[in-house]
Amino acid sequence: MSKPQPVGGGARPESKREMGRGKLVAQNKKARHDYELMDTFEAGLVLTGTEVKSLRQGRCSLVDAYAVIQDGEAWLLGAHIPEYTEGTWNNHAPRRQRKLLLHKEEIIKLSVKTKESGLAIVPLQLYFSDGHAKVEIALAKGRKSHDKRQALSERDAKRDIAKAMGRAAKGRAAEKPSRNGRR
Repeated sequence: MSKPQPVGGGARPESKREMGRGKLVAQNKKARHDYELMDTFEAGLVLTGTEVKSLRQGRCSLVDAYAVIQDGEAWLLGAHIPEYTEGTWNNHAPRRQRKLLLHKEEIIKLSVKTKESGLAIVPLQLYFSDGHAKVEIALAKGRKSHDKRQALSERDAKRDIAKAMGRAAKGRAAEKPSRNGRR
């Protein structure tokens, strides 16, 4: 008896980028290297029409972006969304401030943490989820250069251990006797 197929043909995502939270538009890989991440939050973005069209083309950079809390509202600063190529005279400014949509409790938590302990709010990735543009932000503490080196060496050590475990598992799998008792 076969499993029933989902309605709509059960199409798979087009690529690995579309799995998980949605279609990934941009990532800030350097943030994971430069900062020690504490808490993560998912926030919506207030965008104009041409910004959404530019994002759907996969055009965005979060390299110098950060978030701030001003007057009880969260804002994303420094994110670069290039102008939409087919846009008209009312195209958007590429590096304008964009409002982040968060719950009031989340904004208060972020505000208190950034003021009292000197943490920063950095964007990690920007993606589409159910047709809405979302940004994953994190409370982060800056790493010093020696901390970065230590994190790299720990990651390399974990990778070496995983490789050794994989080789050992494959070696044991090859040594198992077959059904008729031969190797």
